[in-house]
Amino acid sequence: MEKKLSFSSSLVIGVMLFALFFGAGNLIFPAELGQLAGDQTWKAMLGFLFTGVGLPFLGILAIGFSGKKDLQDLASRIHPVYAVVFTAILYLTIGPFFAAPRTGAVAFDIGVAPFLNGFSIDLARFLFTLAFFGISMWLSLNPAKIVDRVGKYLSPLIIILLIGLIGMTLLNPMGSAQVSQAPYNETPFFTGFLEGYNTMDALASLVFGIIVINALHAMGITSKKQILASTAKTGLVASGFLAIIYLGIAYLGTTSVDLFGYLDGGGSVLSETASHLFGTTGLLLLGVVIMLACLTTAIGLLTACGEYFHAIIPKISYKLFVVFFSTFCLVVANFGLANIINYSIPVLVLLYPLAMVLIILTFTGPLFRQSSLVYRTATIMAFLISFVEALVKFYTLVEKNMPNWLVTVDDIYTAYIPYYAQGIGWLVPVLIVTVITALAVALSNKEAVNIEPGPNSNKI
Repeated sequence: MEKKLSFSSSLVIGVMLFALFFGAGNLIFPAELGQLAGDQTWKAMLGFLFTGVGLPFLGILAIGFSGKKDLQDLASRIHPVYAVVFTAILYLTIGPFFAAPRTGAVAFDIGVAPFLNGFSIDLARFLFTLAFFGISMWLSLNPAKIVDRVGKYLSPLIIILLIGLIGMTLLNPMGSAQVSQAPYNETPFFTGFLEGYNTMDALASLVFGIIVINALHAMGITSKKQILASTAKTGLVASGFLAIIYLGIAYLGTTSVDLFGYLDGGGSVLSETASHLFGTTGLLLLGVVIMLACLTTAIGLLTACGEYFHAIIPKISYKLFVVFFSTFCLVVANFGLANIINYSIPVLVLLYPLAMVLIILTFTGPLFRQSSLVYRTATIMAFLISFVEALVKFYTLVEKNMPNWLVTVDDIYTAYIPYYAQGIGWLVPVLIVTVITALAVALSNKEAVNIEPGPNSNKI
């Protein structure tokens, strides 16, 4: 008889998964969205929830549904070399390059900076991030205990504290929604959709899915059917908490404009709100929430990156990778939150379409017998469009003139590709080439069956 995951175990793993997802960006981006979207907040949040909650849930399910042992194994359906390159870049993006250092930077900016009172901010940031990534490294060196440490203790505390803050906002509204600001006033859904990229959770889901499956294996759940069912249960728990918190923080941001005006970033929105509702105690409460949320995410990212790179380079130990990545995060975090966020945008514009295509094809793969032709053509199409978008974002970021060929290609894409101007130009072309190549695969298989010689074909 197949073993089933109990409700309590589903809740523990689901809350652990929530905590791994819920880190720096999950706090600051919905608050900023709420302020800028104003009376268009709910439309913008639909887009944000699609990429910030829906895609991570699908990513978790995709790993369970595929039956593959990890992301690289899944991406090998496209090509073995592509699988290594794509997986390594994804791990580095959600790990030491951007997401992991961002956890320390956000924790400092919101949880510590408001209390400095003239103390050197650069020195304080270094000392704090040194302690933050030192603790993250220590907890990551024993990954087998991650479910107990994160799922049972840190995560429930994060949820309770955040719901308390949001609950007070609902009971004591700070104001009403204002008129939406650009670009939310023109394209609220698509702007929210792209804002969800910044959480990096859809990318992380392809990594955290393996952590969930390993936890399920440790609990004796091994059949593909039960792994998929259990993954769905834990994913729903995590997604439910994410959606509730996102909506609450967005509401907080929307109603804060009346009282505070337009603030510089979501972190300031949260700090001002906490101070308004609870005074100094509120700031301390918020600091605890930020540090716990960011710490749990940092632990998950360091653990996942250490395990992956040790697997592909076994001569270097897991512990050495964790130490190296933690040190790298310390260095990057001290460049400041704004720089980390800005320079991550072009990379996310490139990676997100590739990840979404992989997720979509994982579920639809049985329709075209997991043909590598379909995987490759769809991925190439997504890359050709997202690569140009990423380059345009990069040149805009560094304030340099784009080369003539890039201007020409960008103009052509804008004129002829649906939704390119809205930031999802890859979608329609990928759907078209997927349908065409899937039909071609189906027809070629049918022809092969029709011309296959029968058992009596050699008889006269």
